[in-house]
Amino acid sequence: MNISELYQYYKQSYLVSTDTRKITKGCLFFALKGDNFNGNKFAENALEKGAAFAIVDEKAYKTHQNIILVKDVLLTLQSLATYHRNELAIPIVGLTGSNGKTTTKELINVVLSKKYKVTATAGNLNNHIGVPLTLLSMTPKTEIGIVEMGANHLKEIDFLCQITQPDYGYITNFGKAHLEGFGSLEGVIQGKTELYRYLKSHNKTVFVNNTDTIQVQKSELIDKITFGKENATIKVNFIEANPFVKVQFNDKAVISQLIGAYNYNNIAAAIAIGCHFNVSKEDIALAIENYIPTNNRSQIIEQGTNKIILDAYNANPSSMQVALENLSGLTDTYKIAILGDMFELGDESESEHQQIADLLSPLKIDKAYLIGENFYKIKLNPSEENNSITLFKTFDDFKIHFSNLKIKNATLLIKASRGMALERILDLI
Repeated sequence: MNISELYQYYKQSYLVSTDTRKITKGCLFFALKGDNFNGNKFAENALEKGAAFAIVDEKAYKTHQNIILVKDVLLTLQSLATYHRNELAIPIVGLTGSNGKTTTKELINVVLSKKYKVTATAGNLNNHIGVPLTLLSMTPKTEIGIVEMGANHLKEIDFLCQITQPDYGYITNFGKAHLEGFGSLEGVIQGKTELYRYLKSHNKTVFVNNTDTIQVQKSELIDKITFGKENATIKVNFIEANPFVKVQFNDKAVISQLIGAYNYNNIAAAIAIGCHFNVSKEDIALAIENYIPTNNRSQIIEQGTNKIILDAYNANPSSMQVALENLSGLTDTYKIAILGDMFELGDESESEHQQIADLLSPLKIDKAYLIGENFYKIKLNPSEENNSITLFKTFDDFKIHFSNLKIKNATLLIKASRGMALERILDLI
């Protein structure tokens, strides 16, 4: 069966699933494979649960007239997504970067939704499976699409661009993320700017933060819309972040519910994209002011007399540094940093964890707890031992110590890679 024929089945519901636990009546079930599972085995089960058709790539599992045999289920899913994207013929904004992708995506979504029917990446479904699922979640009612694209090695963004075929692109920043796959910061830049090269080759448009010298340099000779504090197509000024980010736009102060000066860029990007798509300035400001972060991303949580900055969804050296600098800049509060290991740093792991520990000394942070096997290996300066920085090899070790503390009237930053699950600390406070 070719893609155009399969598309006719898809159009009957505009629904797809890759998980029999989440079957929607009338959907197409794609029997994907992984290292430890074979979706082909669940094709009949998917039909029993209400799927209209199941797509498999092993002949032994074509046991029903509504089970469709293809050469490669994943490739078919990706091809169907691109076919659908072309049938929709709507503007799509592609988004990547080392830090802030999901927050920026959500900000763009709430801004554009003030005027359009928008479909955006759900959660962080931003890989070779998540991107096609995002595209296939768009329906004829969708007027603008926002597709987040993640990568941990070279050529991945280019591949996702071939599937998505974005009309616009934005790179949030270039940081020390996924060094294990990219090899170096230069590798990160090379990988992320695959989005620029795709857009340039197809005469499309990029949004560029003109305060980011790498973005400016790498986007030369591409059609662009700039935003920033000065000499930009769309001017957005940073006012303060103590703790919430306040910006000036359209001669008005816009106060967000996001903490950290680093979120200025995310806000400014959403404002610029909203302006380009002719969302009213009043609606843009309203959308920014009403957006509340979730999913352990820069959330402000008040427990008793303490204020907690929960940023435990992910971490890398770049995002860790700006989070600590933001905490240091807060005034009139006792400041505690609780940091967990950063993952996927490869050979740079030891040096990057040491650099974060070294960064703490000059910052205005009263106490730091560093948790995990990587942080436990760092070398402390004599002045820090048993003083401002305490190391714990495991979360359980930290839990025993922390449970005995009576913390009051403090601001706590909780940040680590997802695998550390440091949101568990909320139960201890």
